[in-house]
Amino acid sequence: MLVMAGAVAQAQQPNKVRRIGYLSSADAISESTRLEAILLALRNLGYTEGQNIAFERIYAKGKLERHSELAAGLVRRKVEIIVVLGGTLWVRAAKNATKTIPIVMVGTGSDPVETGLIESLARPGGNVTGFSSLNPELSTKRLEILKDVVPKLARVGFLQQPGALGPVDRTLKDLTAAALALKLKMTAIETEAGAKGLESAFQTAKQKQMGAIMTGSGRVFFAERRRIVELAGKHRFPAIYFQSEFVDDGGLMSYGVDYTDLYRRAAVYVDKILKGAKPGDLPVQQATKFEFVINLKAAK
Repeated sequence: MLVMAGAVAQAQQPNKVRRIGYLSSADAISESTRLEAILLALRNLGYTEGQNIAFERIYAKGKLERHSELAAGLVRRKVEIIVVLGGTLWVRAAKNATKTIPIVMVGTGSDPVETGLIESLARPGGNVTGFSSLNPELSTKRLEILKDVVPKLARVGFLQQPGALGPVDRTLKDLTAAALALKLKMTAIETEAGAKGLESAFQTAKQKQMGAIMTGSGRVFFAERRRIVELAGKHRFPAIYFQSEFVDDGGLMSYGVDYTDLYRRAAVYVDKILKGAKPGDLPVQQATKFEFVINLKAAK
């Protein structure tokens, strides 16, 4: 009788709702397609939002200075996992906010071992795992494509944030070496965020007779993509970007990680962790699927 009573009580309990934190450095509109990719993948794994999972969404809308505040706020909501959609700054903010809640990073461009987020790719250790997007490595490929598209290209302007450190320095170093091999001159142009800063950067590129433009892969440039695309068109600079959203907004072309695929794969890690896997035992994986996108209207 006791066994039967226990079984009935268990059957009457509603399914436990698992709370997942979602920290994005971008905005809800920009991330809608990718969030849907995670939700669909989770649905295929048996999770439905509103039934057995609940997402606590926080969007920074490009406001980098709020990284620590927003990460701490998500921890206070007592989520079981934090999915971080942004660069090293955001993953580090989440890691500083909690040493116990598992963190799944998605699309971190810099080397997570080099930046101290994890111990190794094979065995991350700690509470961070996820997926790296290889942005520094892809920058040289973008330069090659730019040269193919504009055969007579001689000078390329590289927009970077003032005082940028770490992966951006590495990107510029790699690009400078690749430019030399392609018989190009690469010039770094420090670019402040906002309308005045971007306009000034493009004026500098025009004065220095740049033949094309590239940008760093930071979230600041992603947040300002519409203005960047508009200025590139205004000054008639061929440009290649690191994400397809630039092309969606009228930019010429992009080459980079297929983030929708990366986000789908992140759902698998969320599932594993909810079932008891430790993030420190899940290897950090690198992107394997890439996309090259061209806006034919901009090309014409």
